[in-house]
Amino acid sequence: MTKDQARKRAEELRKEISEYNRLYYVENAPVVSDYEYDMLMNELIGIERSFPELATPDSPTVRVGSDLKTGPAEAAGEPREKEFEQFPHKYPMLSLGNTYDIGEVESFGERVSRAIGDDFSFSCELKFDGTAICITYRDGVLFRALTRGDGTIGDDVTENVRHIAGIPQKLSGDGWPDEFEIRGEIYMPYKAFDRLNAERERDEDPPFANPRNAASGSLKLLDPKTVAHRGLECTLYHLLGENLPFRTHDEALSAAASWGLPISDKRRICRSIKEIESYIEYWDTERKFLPFATDGIVIKVNELEYQRTLGYTSKFPRWAVAYKFKAEQALTRLMSIDYQVGRTGAVTPVANLEPVQLAGTVVKRASLHNVDQMELLDIRIGDHVYVEKGGEIIPKITGVETSMRDGSETLPVFPDRCPDCGTALVRDEGEARFFCPNTSGCPTQIKGKLVHFTSRKAMNILAGDATMEQLYSLGLAKSPADLYDLTKEDLLRLDAWKDRSATRFLKSLEASKKVTFDHVLYALGIRYVGEATAKELAAHFGNIDALMAADRDALLQVEDIGEVIADSVLSFFSDPRNTEEVARLRKAGLQFAMNREEDHVSDTLNGMTIVISGTFSISRDEMKRLIETNGGRCGSSISGKTSFLLAGEKPGPEKMQKAGRLGIRIIGEEEFRKMLDMTGRQLTLFD
Repeated sequence: MTKDQARKRAEELRKEISEYNRLYYVENAPVVSDYEYDMLMNELIGIERSFPELATPDSPTVRVGSDLKTGPAEAAGEPREKEFEQFPHKYPMLSLGNTYDIGEVESFGERVSRAIGDDFSFSCELKFDGTAICITYRDGVLFRALTRGDGTIGDDVTENVRHIAGIPQKLSGDGWPDEFEIRGEIYMPYKAFDRLNAERERDEDPPFANPRNAASGSLKLLDPKTVAHRGLECTLYHLLGENLPFRTHDEALSAAASWGLPISDKRRICRSIKEIESYIEYWDTERKFLPFATDGIVIKVNELEYQRTLGYTSKFPRWAVAYKFKAEQALTRLMSIDYQVGRTGAVTPVANLEPVQLAGTVVKRASLHNVDQMELLDIRIGDHVYVEKGGEIIPKITGVETSMRDGSETLPVFPDRCPDCGTALVRDEGEARFFCPNTSGCPTQIKGKLVHFTSRKAMNILAGDATMEQLYSLGLAKSPADLYDLTKEDLLRLDAWKDRSATRFLKSLEASKKVTFDHVLYALGIRYVGEATAKELAAHFGNIDALMAADRDALLQVEDIGEVIADSVLSFFSDPRNTEEVARLRKAGLQFAMNREEDHVSDTLNGMTIVISGTFSISRDEMKRLIETNGGRCGSSISGKTSFLLAGEKPGPEKMQKAGRLGIRIIGEEEFRKMLDMTGRQLTLFD
């Protein structure tokens, strides 16, 4: 490779890797496997070693991947993230060097021996596939939790971390330092991941590709209570502080476990490369039976004095390395393709495979996503296809072994009519998927809407898929409004239903009449209107009548509502069947207006969108509630629609700069106090 060729390739790799970093750390939507990413990184490292003059200070080879947001990105399929306060790490939070080659683990051991001699040991631990966290305890109480960020500063996710069950608010036992940091990984167990994706698929939200993405996205949700529902867990593995009274890393972790902190019991002290290899071999098999995802083994020098001697590079500690497991792949035959209809009418192709063992389970089916993906793979019925499990969970077809074709394969034909009701499919401009437009007559869509309407995030009615299937089959429910006409006698016709089951169902129906307007709006099942969007629309318009009367321009005035959502809302309410359904639900007693009296103090901020940044004399949540109770709306980021930036102590520099560029007014807490009539509830909040 000539120098000019090396320069061109290095520039290409830096650009490509930086984009993959953004997708992985910020968007939680990786598009390449860890192995593919690492191979690109290794290629760039090789070029920079061969041509040192081409190395740059901002190269991804010397910078830690960052989860800090640099723009208005959203986690895949999730409500818009809030902009968290950021704080510096007391100690840099670096990455780990990694390898897929046991020979490089041996080389790591040899480098350590040359530097410190042979009188040392290794601590070998599972590498959890989650998102990094750094937690500070002061006087035995959880003080702050930061994400990795860019390794220097991180996002403050303390309130969300408080809602992760395994992380103690207060330490137990004794002997803990007055202040220390402990770092680890927040992850989502398979069981919680499966439950979350089942909910998302039922609501026709895109499923998370793997538990790591789900954990990272969940950690930065708007509502800490939602974080609690996600079932996140944590394992901590690195203690930091001033003058810690421990000789080894293992002693420190044992002490942390005695204080009630979640420490893995699967670590092992090894004294030779052979013992490390044995540990790796064991877990390369046994990890498939763990209830959570792991993607490798971390090998650390155990003695803390030697860790300090070995030190760090700009990106990695020299006293640790990660051995990464390769993704398991299987070759099997594609037998047929089913075309499934979802709640909103989206038609998804699903591959039926010749059963094959993969990552501890038998795989029989895999999603093909849409017709574009099928064409990209150039897939045929009868092909031999490569199957992997994304994040060891979701089966996906990653390629076709064309060399095994014998001429008997046939091109799949994507249906032009709904496989359920026979209606001609449509594909909107810019859409990847085909839809069945027969929203009120397609059986699968009807049953899907009933399930969605009764779901916990919507009306929270005690019923599941099987109940809705029976109600539909018996002709007792063809639309959500029909549920409110059901009698106990109707319910006793269902298989295995007794008086108690029917009574509980009817009570939950009655309780659903108190569910707030934003949840009711979400329950209606308008395409593209998820929980966050329903809340925005409900807050902006206040009631269903105003929303139904809104034209396209009025809808586009709502924060975060674009043309696609606006057109979908207009289309929904232009259908007389939907407005009739709303009328029936209103008659049944559902809430179709916001309760302004309970949470209303004044109209002082009516029509204003306010973005807050920094710390105040009250909590940020209380400040947001104060804005809303006085008629204002809390924006998540600075835009041309922002009325003013409310800046407390240490406001975010990016928000301040953007407000200045856009000419957005910036006011402090004292000036904000004067804008409001400081009586009653506001005075309580401030004082």
